[in-house]
Amino acid sequence: MVMKNKLGITNSAELARVEEKITKKAAKQLYDQGDISKVEVGTFTGLAAIHKYLFKDIYEFAGEIRQVNLAKDNFAFAPVMYLRPALAYIDKLPQTTFDEIIEKYVEMNVAHPFREGNGRSMRIWLDLILRQTLSKVVDWSKIEKEDYLLAMARSPIKDIELKYIIKHALTDKVDEREVFLKGIDQSYYYEGYVTYKVDDLV
Repeated sequence: MVMKNKLGITNSAELARVEEKITKKAAKQLYDQGDISKVEVGTFTGLAAIHKYLFKDIYEFAGEIRQVNLAKDNFAFAPVMYLRPALAYIDKLPQTTFDEIIEKYVEMNVAHPFREGNGRSMRIWLDLILRQTLSKVVDWSKIEKEDYLLAMARSPIKDIELKYIIKHALTDKVDEREVFLKGIDQSYYYEGYVTYKVDDLV
């Protein structure tokens, strides 16, 4: 079943290609136009702003809390009826240390507030928290896809593995455009989108 979209696309492969192109261009614009500096750091409001920025031209629900229950690989994300209280709880979680930041990231992943595009939005959101608190960002190109996906799948039970791989990929190159753009490409690679390089899109 193809996600209902503003473009009227009914083929899932075509939608994936078009979505990748549009949202990567939006991510590039988010950085290049300085709009990323306007995002509220560490809150659901900030995450929703990122999601809307990336997906507003594709989905009506961009930036909006999902209205359906979601599950992936036999793991059920937060039920819709508990989602708003869960997001309010996450907003109040501390983010003063590396461990606290990753724990907050894990909680937001369990909440999975959007119908689509959670991971791509959340990785930008995580980098903004790390940048503000620790003057670090993740060099996502240093993290292997399978390592990351397995660590994320296990993180609701035990987050040590996730903390380890992210900590060893941190960089202090917080203002380098190349690091951000490489991170966007890697983020989409995690999701199976590999058609376009973000820096080639204009």
